[in-house]
Amino acid sequence: MTAPSKKSPEMERYIDLYSKKMFGKTRTTAIYNDVCVICGGDASRFKDTLSRKEYSISGLCQTCQDKTFE
Repeated sequence: MTAPSKKSPEMERYIDLYSKKMFGKTRTTAIYNDVCVICGGDASRFKDTLSRKEYSISGLCQTCQDKTFE
């Protein structure tokens, strides 16, 4: 299980509210359950340490990170 990156309580509430409205699940819940906040797919395998760290920040699986950032 991955832990979400630390953010201020205000920022955490904002991100979770936004992700719930956009994707049907909060970033925090998705990360604790090792699923992608966007696609809902498995988020337990990453190509490198940086990608795993990005998951703890954004909640995006490797596939969604690749689509978003590459």
